[in-house]
Parts: sequence; C-alpha cells; structure tokens
Amino acid sequence: MGVLYRTVDFLVAVLIFFVGLAVMIESYDLGIGWIKDSPGSGYFPFRIGAIISLASIGIAVQALLNNASEARTLFVEWSRFKLVLAVFIPTAAYILGIVFLGIYVSSAVFIAGFMRLAGKFKWLMSIAVSGGTVAILFWLFEFEFLVPLPKGPLEALFGY
Repeated sequence: MGVLYRTVDFLVAVLIFFVGLAVMIESYDLGIGWIKDSPGSGYFPFRIGAIISLASIGIAVQALLNNASEARTLFVEWSRFKLVLAVFIPTAAYILGIVFLGIYVSSAVFIAGFMRLAGKFKWLMSIAVSGGTVAILFWLFEFEFLVPLPKGPLEALFGY
C-alpha cells in the first residue's frame, strides 16, 4: 500500500490553491483597484493569486478524473514515506519550537535528538555537540553580527 501519483497531484493542487487564495486575501487588503490613475499595491498580485487558484482547481479536477495507468501507480511506498516523515515531523516540531522556546533551545534539542536517534550517538556526545554548536551560534549572531534571532524564555532568564 502506498500513495498514488494522482493523490499527490490532487493534494499539491489543493495546497497551491490555498497559497493563491492567501495571496488574493492579502492583496485585497492592500487595495486591488485603481488609485489616482495607477493600480493599487494589490492589483497585480491579486490577479496572479486568482490565476494560481484557478489553475490549481483545473489540476485538482484533472487529477481526480485521470484514470491513466501512470496516475494509478505508486508515488511512494509507505516504508519509504515513513523515512520522509521521520525527518519532516521533527523539522516541523523544530519550527514550532522556535516560536515558543526560541531558536537556540530548539536548535539544541533538534541537533541532539537527530544525533541520538538517527546517528546513534551517545547522549553525552549529542548534548556536547548540540550545546557547543548553539553556544557558537549564539556568540556569532548576538555578539559578532549583532543580529538578534528569536529568543525564548531561557534567554529571557539570562537577560537577552
């Protein structure tokens, strides 16, 4: 059992539809009409978003109606897809962690987790490498480049 090409085509078309819809909504807020003999800021992006959304509807319908043998072949088997999810899910959690914990804590957990689970390193090595990497990145961005990155509650405890 696995995922068919036509299923992937349909799901990507739905995703692209929502991207086009988001472009249209944001463009509407900017103004999609004419202002003093020139188009508003959202005039062209709104139309591009509409074209993207309409094209994705066409692709979704085509994917649903496509009964060719190529459309019914497997895009990926579940055993291989699990490997993709083994990277995708922790990466999504890392991105979510940045929002709540800041980039430094999330990066340390992400690096240590991958080293331990995927690389089979011992906990001490995983913690040392992830901690050292994050310490160097903190010094580099906060002190040398003077570029503040997203911080969380731990950095706030230390006054950053």
